[in-house]
Amino acid sequence: MIFDSVTVETTPNLPPEPPDSGSVLGNRNFLLLWLGQIFSQIADKVYLVLIIAIISSQFQQEGERISGWVSSVMVAFTIPAVLFGSIAGVYVDRWSKKWVLVGSNLFRGGLVMSIPLILWIARDWKPLGTSPAGFIALLLITFLVSTFTQFFTPAEQSAITLIVDKPKLLSANSICTTTIMAALILGFAIGEPLLAFADHLIGDIGKEVVVGGSYLLAGLVLMLMQTGEVRNQNREEPHVWVDIKDGLQYLGKNRAVQSALLQLVGTFSVIAALTVLAVRLAEVMPEIKSEQFGFLLADASLGIAIGAAIVGQFGNKLSRKVLALIGSVGMAIFLAGLAVVSDRFWLGLAMIGAIGIFAGISVIPMQTLIQEETPEIMRGKVFGLQNNAINIALSLPLALAGIAESYVGLEVVILSLGAIALATGILTWYVASKD
Repeated sequence: MIFDSVTVETTPNLPPEPPDSGSVLGNRNFLLLWLGQIFSQIADKVYLVLIIAIISSQFQQEGERISGWVSSVMVAFTIPAVLFGSIAGVYVDRWSKKWVLVGSNLFRGGLVMSIPLILWIARDWKPLGTSPAGFIALLLITFLVSTFTQFFTPAEQSAITLIVDKPKLLSANSICTTTIMAALILGFAIGEPLLAFADHLIGDIGKEVVVGGSYLLAGLVLMLMQTGEVRNQNREEPHVWVDIKDGLQYLGKNRAVQSALLQLVGTFSVIAALTVLAVRLAEVMPEIKSEQFGFLLADASLGIAIGAAIVGQFGNKLSRKVLALIGSVGMAIFLAGLAVVSDRFWLGLAMIGAIGIFAGISVIPMQTLIQEETPEIMRGKVFGLQNNAINIALSLPLALAGIAESYVGLEVVILSLGAIALATGILTWYVASKD
């Protein structure tokens, strides 16, 4: 495999940053990593739009609800995140971070590019009776794309610590998070028209060319990056469960990392639940329709991007745990405000944007703290466990928030999320203070 071409890194042997590079973007290697992230994130966010477009044009029958088809795709996308998040981190510790980043993008690009050919081969074939072979192939491709994403995420976090000096980690993380949120906004806002234009410009395979090409371009850009990793001829083969146990033991001993992970899990749980409730919020707001819920999510994403920018500019003036507490308290206050004005569009929009801002203020310092506190040899394991924990934190609210809203009402659920945000901030402060 391409990932085996280089292995465990030693002390980075990178060219020095130019003395006038006040911004982290003056670091050539981080700039390349960031550009690769931009193309990769755009592909990630538009991928689901692509799959839905294929389903609606090739598999959905007239008058049939698309939700059943989409639910199957979401399950295929979620399973690798739960199963392989921690395992991927173990291998990332042994493999070259650069080539994991390159390979995961090239493989994903190749998978997406193969969709038109696979659908053509599988046309009119129903090996399982009612399920078209083409749709089963889409589920398998989605599963594989998500699996490679599990390797990309911890490798990216580890690579940042290799190419960015410690004083600039906060700025680097704020830029990366802003990019993720911007890609999310673009995915909601222009994903469908972008793919439609690609089909018009290129032909029937235009959608796959745009998404697959973005992954491939990310891989090619990342090939130019230098992380200072060297070949280790006597590398130790990974012992998956032992290494995962080592990562858990490290988390059990390091209270600073514990507190950061707790804050990330709590914050992402609240955001995931709010994502589900956005459909209901759009339904009760007379100015928009329920299917326009993406507008509310884009507002929250914009808020997180603003919060990330604020932290990048001023975050080093306060300690990490103070920033996390400010973020949690701010989220709690504006969630309470949203519960009161949930049926008023402009006020609700302001509250959602503010919730996003304080979520950004909360998570960026915690991600940076984990990078600062985790030794190089443990980063893949820890980032893999972090990825796994966050994926579970995202999955449970997606399943429970809608059910809870139907039983106790929208306002009560939103207030409960505010209470969770506040409790997370206080508990994080308590755990961090015991260290």
